[in-house]
Amino acid sequence: MFKKMKKILLISLCLVFLGSAAAEAAINHTVQRGETVWLIAQQYGSSVAAISKANNLANASLIYPGQLLVIPNKHRVAPGETLWLISQYYGSTVAAIAQASGITNTALIYPGQILTIPGEGSSAPSQPAPQAPVINISAAERDLLARLVRAEAGGEPYLGQVAVAATVLNRVKDPRYPNTVSGVIYQVSGGYYQYCPVQNGTINLPAGQTAINATNDALNGFDPSLGATGFYNPAKTTNQWVRSQPVTTVIGNHVFFR
Repeated sequence: MFKKMKKILLISLCLVFLGSAAAEAAINHTVQRGETVWLIAQQYGSSVAAISKANNLANASLIYPGQLLVIPNKHRVAPGETLWLISQYYGSTVAAIAQASGITNTALIYPGQILTIPGEGSSAPSQPAPQAPVINISAAERDLLARLVRAEAGGEPYLGQVAVAATVLNRVKDPRYPNTVSGVIYQVSGGYYQYCPVQNGTINLPAGQTAINATNDALNGFDPSLGATGFYNPAKTTNQWVRSQPVTTVIGNHVFFR
């Protein structure tokens, strides 16, 4: 009972922390001497009408130094945030925010970057909903998982990299497989390695930032694999067993199954 209550408390603290971080990253602008609503709108890629509406300005020409203005539908990226976490906070999607913000690579956002959040309303939702980690693992296992993602899916779309990480976590939760990330990755079944990078040694190469981001998103509950416990490249495998398994989705060159 104590362990269960402790786990609930840790998850609650995590949610509070993530919610606070996102709230702090949302944009509020303090008016400086000489600024106008139009200049401020240009700075954030917004409009006079949108800022006036969000701040109930009866006259957009009447603002004063020190006045705090909410910049609607905008988000300033905080350290450690990913586009998926931000989309969860605002109840949006990665694709929608990327399109609205002119982002072509969803894995590449940086602290201080201004994002456009599609939809009506101010720069923060009334009920933020960030996700608590779906599984807690050590720093060493987090690094191991990121290295597997790089080795297995380094050339795949970002969603495909997240999906690969998610399949490992799905195996950890599945009683048919080992119950740790390292146990799943290093498992040998029937004399066969479950992951080629373990056999050929590429698992030992360092993970890049994209693989690390994908791993973090999977650990925070993002599962583009739709519950898959495995994946394969049809062009690179003749294994009839994997080809006979129920397919959950196809991302890039990988077929995901469970």
